[in-house]
Amino acid sequence: MSAAETRKPIIVLVRPQLGENIGKAARAMLNFGLVEMRLVEPRDGWPNPSAGPAAAGADVVLNQARVYATTAEAVADCAHVYATTVRKRGVTKPVVTPEEASREMAAAQGRSAILFGPERSGLETEDVALARAILTVPINPEFGSLNLAQAVILCAYEWSRHEELVQPPQEDLLPPAPQGELDGLIGHLERLLEPKGYFLPEARAEATRRTLRGVLTKPGWNHLEVRTLRGVLSSLEREPKS
Repeated sequence: MSAAETRKPIIVLVRPQLGENIGKAARAMLNFGLVEMRLVEPRDGWPNPSAGPAAAGADVVLNQARVYATTAEAVADCAHVYATTVRKRGVTKPVVTPEEASREMAAAQGRSAILFGPERSGLETEDVALARAILTVPINPEFGSLNLAQAVILCAYEWSRHEELVQPPQEDLLPPAPQGELDGLIGHLERLLEPKGYFLPEARAEATRRTLRGVLTKPGWNHLEVRTLRGVLSSLEREPKS
């Protein structure tokens, strides 16, 4: 994959329900030059015979779409993850518009992904927690209903407007670490904190874990920084030398 292709954001459809909507999302993507679609637990399986006709010729997107068992796996190689949602979900994240997100992705190093939730319910809190920012559209507060393809096309259009403004990245800056490495760091820290009672009381454990993840996802650690922090944690968990 060329550098120009890896700069384009990945569209991740989390638990999509209808094949027609997957096809329409593919059509919206290709209209603005996006071709990489990832599917997390599509309700009716994959491939879906209803997707092709709805895609109206965007077969290149559907043919190379990849399926993942979890949202975390789908974005493990991405350094910049945006969750599309219009509802407050108890997760403190920066909030950006499609225009702002596209500008950030166009200038950033590392792969980017945009998460879209199921048509009926949207993204779950656990999905949003994986993202480094929430992407939301200024919309009529009395009628905030966008279908899946509409949401995808808004983001794809804004990306296409900013793609030509990309400047070569500074060679002396390392790109942010991919999501998989960041998850490894968070998991490592949680394993150290668990026996210390950090996540007690049990009723607050999940909220505490989300807050900890939020703190660690904000800085945008690069690969070397994550590796350094993992080394620090490994040193702390070793028995002291006699």
